[in-house]
Amino acid sequence: MTGGRVRIDGNTLRLPGGVAVRFVRTLRLPERGTHPLPPGLGEFPVRRVADHADRVPEPMRARGGVLLPVYLREAMWLSFAGTTEPAALQVGVGKVCAVSGEPWRDRLSRRPQNYVVLPRQPWLDGINSGTGTVRQFVAVPLGLGATVEGQVTGEEVWGGVQLRSFPLKERPLAEWRRRERERERQRARQPGPAGPPTGYGTPTGYGPPVGQGTGGDYGTAPPMAAPPGGPASPGGPSAPGGPAIPGAPGSPPAWSPGSAPPPPAAPFGAAPPPPAAPPRRAAAMGLGAGGAMRQEVYRDDRPLGDWSEEPAGRVFVHLVTPPEWRRITGEAPPPSPVDRAAYTRAGLPWYDYYDADAEDLAPADALEAVEPVGAWLGDDLDPWQAPSASQVTPLKDAPGTPVEDGEW
Repeated sequence: MTGGRVRIDGNTLRLPGGVAVRFVRTLRLPERGTHPLPPGLGEFPVRRVADHADRVPEPMRARGGVLLPVYLREAMWLSFAGTTEPAALQVGVGKVCAVSGEPWRDRLSRRPQNYVVLPRQPWLDGINSGTGTVRQFVAVPLGLGATVEGQVTGEEVWGGVQLRSFPLKERPLAEWRRRERERERQRARQPGPAGPPTGYGTPTGYGPPVGQGTGGDYGTAPPMAAPPGGPASPGGPSAPGGPAIPGAPGSPPAWSPGSAPPPPAAPFGAAPPPPAAPPRRAAAMGLGAGGAMRQEVYRDDRPLGDWSEEPAGRVFVHLVTPPEWRRITGEAPPPSPVDRAAYTRAGLPWYDYYDADAEDLAPADALEAVEPVGAWLGDDLDPWQAPSASQVTPLKDAPGTPVEDGEW
């Protein structure tokens, strides 16, 4: 256990030290070929386990944290936009490190690196399985052996996603803050209209700012939140600095076997009905590997000693099926994923991201060997249409060496 408290702010998880994590819905990529970054299609709804302790199974209640709904073979990515200060974030998939491919460890490691560096790493779409590429996070049930956890460890015990953050030590953090203040002063002295801040330390993303979901940019689909004017469920949308997420909630309220059956599920985002059914074993889900995309996992350029030896906070993110989501929370699950071929035919954008100042980590041997989920679930038969070059929008630095112009 760690002393820091993770808080839920709408659908954003806020870990101590300024770390922000959102889970974003997206298009599932074909398992053959290498593809540009797919778009964001709204946030997954996130709820606290503690607010539904009487309806979740004992293992979920004991682990605490949060839960979110995913469809079979639905893809997701993790957005770190809104992270305010440097942090080393460990990301586990079934307690297998998504960066190093090694079992979950309580300490940071450099050989191999077992964390992503925020805010330099603006997002993570999958496991570090190739040079300059990742394989997409795709939801699959436990028990088939298709998850990253099952293929790397030979068993499927944990499922879900695990997050743990490590802040900078006091002296490196003070130096970083000093440099940020100097950078802000330099921006203020520059002539011309003020533009948005850029560069290392800026929360960037191929999507809208945290809490926004409209506008002609990445992630333009509205975030999946309570309908306007509708009530928010406990653990759902809340004011910044919302309720803390306990690591291990207490015992659930007593349940009476003679109580009435639960009422029909409320609309998505509405308050859940009162408890009326005993908890049962949930259909647990984990993450497997999908198609490959062009994305780098950046090497840390700081000395390992700059980071705290103890984590500031951690959280277990449980993945449940839509029927289990409805049963546990009383909310209707979000709609099924978007038709990927229709998205491309409509001329909507895909993305490419390149950071000229960052160095890509070598792929993890254990993750290179992970097979895509199609080896277990069968061929992906959903229609696919590759985006044209004009649909791929470059973000941040353009790749390649700049060409000097002259007089002519």
